[in-house]
Amino acid sequence: MLVPTSSLPGILKRNVPRLACSIRRKSSLTLSAVEGPLQPPLSNLTLSEYFRTEILAKHYARPALICLQESIRPHGGPPSHNMNVTKYLYWDFQELDRHVEAFARGLVGLGVRRGDRVAVVMGNTSAYAILQWACAKIGAILVTLNPAYRAHEFVAALRLVGASTLLVVPNLRSSDYLAALLHVLPSLGSSAPDNIQTEGLPELKRLIMVDNTSDNSRFTAAMGIMKAAIDFREVFTWKPSVREDSTIVETAKIMDKDDVINLQFTSGTTGLPKAVSLTHQLLNNGLSIGRCMKFTPEDKLCNVPPLFHCFGLVLGNLAAWTHGAAVVYPAESFDPKPIVDSLVQEQCTGLHGVPTHFLGVLEEVKRRGGVKLPRLRTGIAAGSPIPEELMRQLIEKLNLTELTIAYGMTETSPVSFQTVPSDPVKKRVETVGRVQPHVKAKVVDLKGDVVPVGTPGELCVAGYLVQKGYWNDPEQTDAVMKRHSGSDDLWMHTGDEVIMDEEGYLRVISRIKDIIIRGGENLFPIQIENVITNHQSIREAAVISVPDPKYGEVVGVWIVRHTDKPRVSREDIREWVGKQMNPQNRPAWIWFVNEEGVEEELPKTPSGKIQKHILRKWGSAWASVGVGKV
Repeated sequence: MLVPTSSLPGILKRNVPRLACSIRRKSSLTLSAVEGPLQPPLSNLTLSEYFRTEILAKHYARPALICLQESIRPHGGPPSHNMNVTKYLYWDFQELDRHVEAFARGLVGLGVRRGDRVAVVMGNTSAYAILQWACAKIGAILVTLNPAYRAHEFVAALRLVGASTLLVVPNLRSSDYLAALLHVLPSLGSSAPDNIQTEGLPELKRLIMVDNTSDNSRFTAAMGIMKAAIDFREVFTWKPSVREDSTIVETAKIMDKDDVINLQFTSGTTGLPKAVSLTHQLLNNGLSIGRCMKFTPEDKLCNVPPLFHCFGLVLGNLAAWTHGAAVVYPAESFDPKPIVDSLVQEQCTGLHGVPTHFLGVLEEVKRRGGVKLPRLRTGIAAGSPIPEELMRQLIEKLNLTELTIAYGMTETSPVSFQTVPSDPVKKRVETVGRVQPHVKAKVVDLKGDVVPVGTPGELCVAGYLVQKGYWNDPEQTDAVMKRHSGSDDLWMHTGDEVIMDEEGYLRVISRIKDIIIRGGENLFPIQIENVITNHQSIREAAVISVPDPKYGEVVGVWIVRHTDKPRVSREDIREWVGKQMNPQNRPAWIWFVNEEGVEEELPKTPSGKIQKHILRKWGSAWASVGVGKV
């Protein structure tokens, strides 16, 4: 068995070059194993230390956060000079730091301590940015929750991590979080803010409401309904406080770069929810990402992806801020109109998104008859492959000549491979680039042997970026994080089938875990299957991905009906899923086995396991002729 790159014999090590974002030397690999360069060195600072010594100290007067949908003083407090902008929020790093200091002080005053889990449910706002840095400052663990969760999903996630504090907005788009929470936790409607006692979440001590209504009367009414809630604005402690400030100082002395600072939810082959434990090493991932994009303090990033996801939180916020660049939030959630408004008005230099986001922006630009974006140059496309035609349009119509492609997973902080502006367009549409600094990667076969270049296998990743484990789930952690013979490296088995070429470029060819990536969001087949098979009329269900020009992939499902139960339609199934899961999980394609001319039975192995790779082929074929569309 071949061992990790650090233990390869000398004759093989010569075929394992270290590849940097800034140095793209020609190489010729024979084995699919690479190491990133060791320069520049990793930072050993915590997030808050880096913010104070490297960001604030050097860039305090430069733009940090721009929110076109927010007022100048959305959180109260002393007047802000707002960089002399009069219409919307426009903070420099000094102003951002002032808000972070005040909120961190307030959290400590409420009793939040190092290691406490602080959960958040809201869109892309200044409140989210403040919370990200404030939690890091006091050593609390930020738990980012998907706003599309149903009420029971929120409760399950909060219970799993033992959250002591929850920050939530009254509503976002069509989601009414107050009604949802009160339905499953009715005691929140009558508990006092300082005495929350709910049987469903015994560890929950604090509920903080963030006003996103733009209507004071509506927010006041919401606070009246949720008696247990504290107004976000009341948490800020603007004046120095000896007790709180000394607690923060003492906490900083004992914090370490390897402390867990963020929990993000993901799922794998079992479909059971798992909280990925990420540390202050998120800082180093942000630094590496920004270097690949050539970020400088002159840049402004239009950060479109949601902040509950590592795309918005790390590839967006941290990649920009660690380089002194400004972050622009065009809106709470994805909306092409304010995105284009932001690009034009702020003359942004960067734009992040998944193919769905970029397609929406292109449609809005077309609706306006074209726009001029002379400064827009860079950004990241991730989540789904970028078709060559889409890349061409992004270059021609949005001036994204230096758009990069990034690959990773939540468990690896997240980016392990990324293209750079100097890579040919062909490499930026067919591959996810080359390995990041301080990262080891190899492609292995079923026996764990490193495969030759050009040979498919599973990608394994090691280095500073690998998660600390799934929160309180050693069994699932041990299933994917393994030490291999002959090395002390801890390898994350990604579950992705990939091919590495002789230059170290990586091409993702399939997801071993069968995860569906719809518009950049991970959907988990087994969860959808469990919901569908709970229907009295369904005997079996097998969920697969179906290629889609807009979302990259959508949900397709093969169904075996019970013959002796009421007949169920495609629309019935779609509605059934939509009532119990977030809307993205609703099937777009449904095929009833042995009906309407489709295949007679589900293909299975001798052991009875459904062969989804065959179903994907069948699904693509039927979808191409329009059969099965809901």
